[in-house]
Amino acid sequence: MEVETLTDDYDDRRREPFETPEDKLKTAIIKLGEVVRKTLFNFPGNAHAWAQDAVEELPSLHKQILDFTPWNVAIVSEAFRIPYYAALIRLLHEPSGEEGKPTLGRLVLEDFWKGFQMYLDKLEWRETRLCIQFFAHLTVAGIVSPESMVALLQAFTAVLEGFNVSHKRAKRAVLCAAEGLMIGGPSLKPHSPTSVSEIISAIQAFNDTTASAKWLVRPTINLFSDAVTIENGDEVLDTILHTLKVLYDADFAQIADSFPQPYSNFPKLEHLEPFDLPLVLVPPESDIELDVSTNTEEAAQVKKDEWPEYFLRLFDNDITPDPNTPAGYAVRTALLDTITIFEVNRKECARLLLEYPKWNLAGAFKPKPGAPVDVEPATGNQWQLESTIIETILGALLILPESSHKSVYYISLITELCKLSPSTVGPAVGKSIRKLYGSLSEGLDVEAARRFAEWFAVHMSNFGFQWVWKEWVPDLVFTRQHPRRTFMRRAVEFEIRLSYHDRILKTLPEAMQAPESFTTTEQAPGPLFDYEEPTNPHHDAAQEILNLFRGRAKAEDVITHLDTLKSALETSEDGPVNIDATTRSIVVQSLLHIGSRSFSHLLNAIERYLPLLRSVASDGASAAEAKAGILTSAAAFWKNNPQMVGIVFDKLMQYQIVDPSDVVGWTFVNGAGLGLGGPLSLNAFEWDLLRGALDKANGRVVIARRKVTALRKEEDDTRARAKARANESMEVDTDTKPGMLETYLIASQYSSSISRVEGAEDEAAVENPALTTALKALDSLIAEQKAALSRTLEGFVSCLAPVAADANPNPHARTVITEQAWHNRVNWDNDEWNAWETWGWYRQFCRAYSPYLRGYSQTLYAVSFSRFETSMDPAAELLKKTWTIATEVS
Repeated sequence: MEVETLTDDYDDRRREPFETPEDKLKTAIIKLGEVVRKTLFNFPGNAHAWAQDAVEELPSLHKQILDFTPWNVAIVSEAFRIPYYAALIRLLHEPSGEEGKPTLGRLVLEDFWKGFQMYLDKLEWRETRLCIQFFAHLTVAGIVSPESMVALLQAFTAVLEGFNVSHKRAKRAVLCAAEGLMIGGPSLKPHSPTSVSEIISAIQAFNDTTASAKWLVRPTINLFSDAVTIENGDEVLDTILHTLKVLYDADFAQIADSFPQPYSNFPKLEHLEPFDLPLVLVPPESDIELDVSTNTEEAAQVKKDEWPEYFLRLFDNDITPDPNTPAGYAVRTALLDTITIFEVNRKECARLLLEYPKWNLAGAFKPKPGAPVDVEPATGNQWQLESTIIETILGALLILPESSHKSVYYISLITELCKLSPSTVGPAVGKSIRKLYGSLSEGLDVEAARRFAEWFAVHMSNFGFQWVWKEWVPDLVFTRQHPRRTFMRRAVEFEIRLSYHDRILKTLPEAMQAPESFTTTEQAPGPLFDYEEPTNPHHDAAQEILNLFRGRAKAEDVITHLDTLKSALETSEDGPVNIDATTRSIVVQSLLHIGSRSFSHLLNAIERYLPLLRSVASDGASAAEAKAGILTSAAAFWKNNPQMVGIVFDKLMQYQIVDPSDVVGWTFVNGAGLGLGGPLSLNAFEWDLLRGALDKANGRVVIARRKVTALRKEEDDTRARAKARANESMEVDTDTKPGMLETYLIASQYSSSISRVEGAEDEAAVENPALTTALKALDSLIAEQKAALSRTLEGFVSCLAPVAADANPNPHARTVITEQAWHNRVNWDNDEWNAWETWGWYRQFCRAYSPYLRGYSQTLYAVSFSRFETSMDPAAELLKKTWTIATEVS
């Protein structure tokens, strides 16, 4: 019996899952065009076969929907399928033969409109935009009336006329209106050329207001000019406008050669009453869109979306489509939508990207070598698919100040593409790396260069760290801080983090392994314990502290021993010694030495001796001096491993041994390349320290505000319950007429109830210690946030507009911002390139943290820039210009 039961269970597990008719129809719609995918997957370059696949499936899917009763259809938000879904709706509008009964297509469209209205009400902009694309295709197909489509697009351009509209909201509204106009233009312009011209003019008027913001986020730095156009890239709004004007001048004739229109070959439906899209009003900006302090995700989204977006171009127009043409814009938009929609599944995204020619016009891309040719390929642009995909992904990765998705997504997506088709994607990746590397000396933004180095290192780690480094050996003749040499150094450092020193060293040519190349170190990036050698005068004292740590002595015992050590140092014959600084250095480095074996050892050591660290952080003439000493000792210990410096600093801030403002101040005063020397400047390593400190300060404020909000909600609930209880006690039987005594009793009861309610409110407001504590903590954290931002701004001012009294000023901070100096950059030395890089990090600071800076803009401006009010210093003017643009953008 038991054997029979086990067999039945096994058969149940092997049985195919049951699919209802609804499930089968839903799958057929979602998988439209993928019937022959398994047989053609190895040959995605056969664009003609792919394109015919989807069109040939439409009649059978049409019949399947008609035969299904009841039906329930949902249009999937996949940009590349939208034209084919429009063709399906067109087929569903075929007369049913029953007079007076609406067609199934009209019923589906009415239901779809409800979904669109829901997206719009929730301000889900991507879904709204894709729905508008769908309506535009239906307009060209004769299903939607042109007048209602024009009214829909005008509802989105009306957003641009709103008072103080944010750039994020306006840009998304522009995308909705512009893409709808591009696709539907062949039907809209003949209907109302005036309305079409007004839509384009509204977009132009808004675009004209974004010039200053574009200057700050252009991917190639130009400090001496206000120009916003670049040779190797384009901005999204500029691209939209240029494309719309080209289309308008040609009466939208290029649309048939730019966007697939599978419905164009269907016969015209006679006596069809077009569907009138209802009038809509775009809702105002919601609290979620406006509030940057609610949670970290929304705050990050504000930082990403409030700026113009530039996309770098890596290839010529005969290799990848020009986005300033209708066909090029259609390709890039479809690829970007696919990348965004399938963020949750990078493997599926990679597959769909390589299959994209199937959904585009035949002949748009070159067929893959070796693909079967069933018919003669159509003539077309013959772009390279893989180069187009890689250029689009890298363009999205390098958007400033932040990309729409995390960098790791774009990096892993490129890896998946290489795994799916290494023979075609690999060469495109190699060419892209060389193009980006060449742009480093042409002014590529420092933040874009940093992300480029990260992608390069991670990509190499996925493919055995194989790169032709010898191509870059001739660039070793450049000065040490030249952007190309800085990139090499940074990329190798990242590779070592992802592997180990000896392995990466073997992949480099001998010229790069040499110490004088400054590409990497001869030894692995390990710790550097200052008191390791017996010749150090404080070696014995450090060993005593180390032995206490190894023996897991209590923190109080170590503090007591420090008092003895200080007494011994006072009577030492080794010359004058700063006793507090020396003992502090010994304690910090000994503790880090104990924790250097692994990350868990470090955390255990810090947590065990928190009282000791807090004690040494308060020793000396001032707490600020003591905290700076702790940071200096930690940085010296991990001098050969910058990553560990950032990790230790983060943990010291996490456990509140030092404050974010302490890290900021230390970075500007003592960072300077960890002993590289030279004038005061900032490089990528120091920017990482600054970013970590600022993110810590801002994140604490966000968490504290959340806590205050939760406590206030809890307080409101408590008051509401108190009022509800009081109201219950005031209920009386209204059917009986009360006498005088009863009236008196009710009045007394009412007065007592009111007193209880008021008392409950007072108690909630006054006697809520948790809320009081949370508010005090929030005020303290806001002050710390303001201090960190202020010290950062002041540090940049000291670096870029130094005065004679400043310590170690960089005289080149004023010269590198001139046009003459930039064109002579081939002769720059380390100090010039350091100054130029510092200007780049100042720009990134202003644009990346603009939502936080905006709240304190007047105070910070008065503190840092008031000294330049009457100055004609060009560096000061550039500092103020950058600051003003960043704090005014919203």
